[in-house]
Amino acid sequence: MASTKDLDKLLQGFVDGGLPGCGMKVTHKGECIYEGYFGYADIENKVPVTKDSLFRQASMSKLPLYTTMMMLYEQGKYLITEPVGKYIPEYATSKKYIISPTGKPTAVPTEHPMTISDVLSMKCGLPYCHSKAPTRDQTLTSMQKCMEPLWEKGTYTVQEHVRAMADAVLAYEPGTHWTYGFGSEITAALIEVLTDMPVDDAFKKYIFEPLGMENTRTHYEGNDRERLVKLYHRNEDNTLTVSKMRFDEKYEPGVVEGWARVYSNVDDYSRLMTMLANGGMFEGRRIMGRKTIDMMRSNGLDEVMLRDFEDPYNMGYGYGDGVRTIIDKAKGNLTGSLGAFGWTGGNGTWCEADPEEGLAIVYMHNQDPNMELYYHHRVRNVAYSLIK
Repeated sequence: MASTKDLDKLLQGFVDGGLPGCGMKVTHKGECIYEGYFGYADIENKVPVTKDSLFRQASMSKLPLYTTMMMLYEQGKYLITEPVGKYIPEYATSKKYIISPTGKPTAVPTEHPMTISDVLSMKCGLPYCHSKAPTRDQTLTSMQKCMEPLWEKGTYTVQEHVRAMADAVLAYEPGTHWTYGFGSEITAALIEVLTDMPVDDAFKKYIFEPLGMENTRTHYEGNDRERLVKLYHRNEDNTLTVSKMRFDEKYEPGVVEGWARVYSNVDDYSRLMTMLANGGMFEGRRIMGRKTIDMMRSNGLDEVMLRDFEDPYNMGYGYGDGVRTIIDKAKGNLTGSLGAFGWTGGNGTWCEADPEEGLAIVYMHNQDPNMELYYHHRVRNVAYSLIK
């Protein structure tokens, strides 16, 4: 059995080996059993990583997003089987690409409308489209054409973004494959329609304020800009250089470009994961229904979709509604329980909630490349071994 000293040694070893800095917190049945911070938030000015340090969450912004969406589900705001077009009319019909025997892609109407389930489980057929970079992917090319007017405009809301993309041709029939991407943007737009408020405000109402997440936001306030750790690029010779993060511009007050990504600190984010790990309870208050969390973490991928999803990093996991979930412990050499779930952020953040054990793990660093396969699996393995 490992001890908290083993986690200290592991994280300090990360920093000694070249990682700029990191932080981690583990709770068990609502009680903190480990919290530690190592290295620097700003190497040049010798500013250490502390409990107050803020980290870019990147794709880990999806946990607040999908948790909010599931809260609306348990309030009867929508049915997961309903078509997206019921709430965003532009999606009432859609087209998909089929490939002819000669290899030519042809756009044809889909057999069924895109559903909310397709969106939440990343089966809607739309990848991410962040740039004008040339591509041979016909769906991505179609999405770029949809984005041209918005890119030219320079600023656009969630609704403008999602409704413009409704004309894109899907990569496949909705619900038949798994593709990481634009489902999150559609989810954000659905939240706005269902709550009649900006998605950022919905986060505050349903998650940040009830959980006391006072350091988690989508736009800078106070000294947040100074508290955000620097993003470092790790060079081949293991040296570090400051890297400019384009998405940081979205944090500036007043900037509107789709839905802003979340930034947070370890302690704040641990509040969310602790609530999810404990069946929707946090500090004696019910925030969310236990059975809703169970649905959220249920694998919805069949054998075909698992081939789309699985890679060395996600081995042993399936995918539920916005989260990966453990489905085969032996295949992934996993110590977590079946149904333990979470996600990763592209700059190095990682989290997992294990409702069977009441265990919540949050780890954060910001580095490019994030080297997630090296860091996250080690963190996971040692954290789980703290359970008595």
